[in-house]
Amino acid sequence: MKTKTGVFIIGALGQLATMVITGASALKRRLCPATGMVTERGDFSGIDLVDVGDLVFGGWEIRRTSLLENAYRILGDIRSLSPKELSDIKEELKLTAANIVSGTTANCGSAIQALENPKKNCKNSSLKEIILRLKDDIRRFRSEHNLATVVVVNLASTEPPCPESDGLIDREKLEKIIELNDAEAIRASTIYAYAAIDSGCAYINFTPSDGAMVPGLIDMAVDRGVPVMGSDGKTGETLVKSALAPMFAIRNLKVLSWEGYNMLGNMDGKILSHPENKPAKIKTKDEVLPKILGYSPHSNVSIDYVPSLGDWKTAWDFIHFEGFLNTKMSLQFTWQGCDSALAAPLVLDLVRLSVFALQQGEKGLMKHLACFFKSPLGVEEHNLNEQYKMLKDYAAKHNALGA
Repeated sequence: MKTKTGVFIIGALGQLATMVITGASALKRRLCPATGMVTERGDFSGIDLVDVGDLVFGGWEIRRTSLLENAYRILGDIRSLSPKELSDIKEELKLTAANIVSGTTANCGSAIQALENPKKNCKNSSLKEIILRLKDDIRRFRSEHNLATVVVVNLASTEPPCPESDGLIDREKLEKIIELNDAEAIRASTIYAYAAIDSGCAYINFTPSDGAMVPGLIDMAVDRGVPVMGSDGKTGETLVKSALAPMFAIRNLKVLSWEGYNMLGNMDGKILSHPENKPAKIKTKDEVLPKILGYSPHSNVSIDYVPSLGDWKTAWDFIHFEGFLNTKMSLQFTWQGCDSALAAPLVLDLVRLSVFALQQGEKGLMKHLACFFKSPLGVEEHNLNEQYKMLKDYAAKHNALGA
């Protein structure tokens, strides 16, 4: 019997998670091509990556909602699959829905806590008790589906910044926080990541939530022998920035100002409309330019929630730059895209590459995955081409080893 791989998602009924799960089912039945998946490029044909059809999905969710209803609503809205094609994957979605269990909202901010289903989620439990329950959820998922490997992926809404020293929590402090049940010192994302890493799972933080990748968790991953990486998937405006900014650097054109205005219509936009949640996202979007240009031009990133957009997002950027003889010029671009459709194939890529890393005995930060993130931990390079070269070189090295 072919070995299956588990994918346990934090925020398993959100729009992105729904697109990931539905998309994997559609790919399995050849209802759509693998457009947008980086690992389907020829650069990766020489390494043995898990087949998307061999992924089993489950996860945690805090809201009262339905995977099937979400799939019909989201995919119906963007018109990516026909009603007949959706019907073809209906039974598989029902099976996946049975693997989704209640999560935790421990200290994740009022905006996210307002979404929870109070009848399902654990209340008044200690940090230790919550971690044990989450680990048991992973153990049961692994056992019920006879899974050799499980990858945990954080696709939950963006939390407020970590309350403890800007997220600089080392291993000793992390263990002490849990032991003393200092629940106000860490976020829900820290608890999820701790449970995942302690359970021997590869772990991906696709969100800007800094509590999900504190230093103590990275050290723990090295000790447990599991690969981890984050943070904040790079799918839209920042993706364009990381490809376009090197042009100005290469041609020695001085960027004076780079202003970005973003409109989001999904749950991500709604949560980011709260003042306590927005700073975490702004921070990851603001890191790119200084790292590529070598200086900090005037830059402002704004994000507004526009409910009527649904799962679509629009970004308008204005770049004011200076050329020869102090000549001031400008460039503008508008980026419009379906948020989940841009991100979902990258999540599948990250799962495949995480499973491969786990099989190779790799542990700690997977720095070669930098091109997938706005704020790649442990990596100073933000030029998209250079980041992708890191990934391509990694694949070439393993291809040579396997030859």
